[in-house]
Amino acid sequence: MKKQQKWNEKLKQVFSASVRWLSPGIGVKRWLLLILIGITLLVIGVGVFMLDSFRAAGNTFWLQIFSIISLRFLNTTLRAFVFGFSGLILIGIGTFGLNRSLLKPFIKPGEPILDTISLFRKREKGPRIVAIGGGTGLSTLLRGLKDYSHNLTAIVTVADDGGSSGELRKNLGILPPGDIRSCLAALSDDEELMTKVFQYRFGESAGINGHALGNLLISALTDITGSFEEAVAESGRVLAVRGRVLPATLHDVKLVAEIRLPNQTSEVKVIGESQIPKTLGIIRRLWLEPSNPLPFPPTIQAILAADLIIIGPGSLYTSLLPNLLVPDLADAIKASRAVKFYICNVANQKGETDGYKVLDHIHAIEKHLHDQPIDVIICNNDFNPKLPAGVEWVMPDVDLEEQYSIYFAALVEKENPWRHDSQLLAQTVINLFLERTGPLGNRQIAKE
Repeated sequence: MKKQQKWNEKLKQVFSASVRWLSPGIGVKRWLLLILIGITLLVIGVGVFMLDSFRAAGNTFWLQIFSIISLRFLNTTLRAFVFGFSGLILIGIGTFGLNRSLLKPFIKPGEPILDTISLFRKREKGPRIVAIGGGTGLSTLLRGLKDYSHNLTAIVTVADDGGSSGELRKNLGILPPGDIRSCLAALSDDEELMTKVFQYRFGESAGINGHALGNLLISALTDITGSFEEAVAESGRVLAVRGRVLPATLHDVKLVAEIRLPNQTSEVKVIGESQIPKTLGIIRRLWLEPSNPLPFPPTIQAILAADLIIIGPGSLYTSLLPNLLVPDLADAIKASRAVKFYICNVANQKGETDGYKVLDHIHAIEKHLHDQPIDVIICNNDFNPKLPAGVEWVMPDVDLEEQYSIYFAALVEKENPWRHDSQLLAQTVINLFLERTGPLGNRQIAKE
């Protein structure tokens, strides 16, 4: 009795798994139908040949063989069932085995093939999301969002002039690859060995000035292909990136700030993204030199075609606003019909936003968006973890919710509470997006 129950349960599991292959969105039904039509035509051809041979055989040894092979000792209905059922079983086993062999290099151990294919198809049809920023904040966001959609575009500032990126920019005359490298790594389909190699940074003793290997690879590909954007695209192919990383502009721009020093009424001009946080004071004005760089056309196209545009998280004055200073980029955001979110930082950055509250961040963004309203502002409300000395929380203002559409949630990472948790942040973003849009045409949201 127990054996019969186990057998019945096994049959149910096999039947359930087989039916799931026919569920919408996987993209296999059309091919299965084509295979069945082909097999049917093949069987008809073989049947015609066997029928002619059977008729020509007469009362011979071959006639007896044909009779046994065709099960003539059974009635017609039973014969049709036996052949049809046996054929379906063999087709199913063969198709499953073939798919398993072909997909084995791309499937994680212990992960069902059907679940992998289903998730992949749903993410392919996910919402078109554009994330604007740079630095660690943007890569954190992308790392979580790639679990929900493959239609991701990261727009990254090219004003970085510090560290490895600054050295390569100065010596080779290319755009800074640092933020782009981090975003490519975050969007990688498998953030294991290859991504770690891409992010690997040589020590000073190696004689390569502490450069990240990914920065060197992008620099080499720029020289080989003759195009920075093509180098970024090729790097994405190496990492099996799900999405795109685009520079805000292809022009060699410098970030310039006008800063009022403490206890002084006059301002000083500070040139260079890396120098701005080092100059203590209040940032009064920010601009690019040259002041009118042309935006990268695919960047504008991505913004206009987006379903969701996200600004932040990231360093306010050195990662977020440099993108909005590119002419036409802020106008494209304003013209886009996408839902627009702003993700406020968890903690303030020394030298940039000391003492800032949420409202200060919002006003800085609004000023550069030409008063374009933001649909939802996402803020952290978990202030329990202990921050390192000198780091302060971005606290909400008293009357903030009366002025803006604010959503508060616990979004901090446990190990590094001054940063967002990528999974919590992405889940919050997707939930808020679905609340505002509902089912978005044929687009789907997938999550493991």
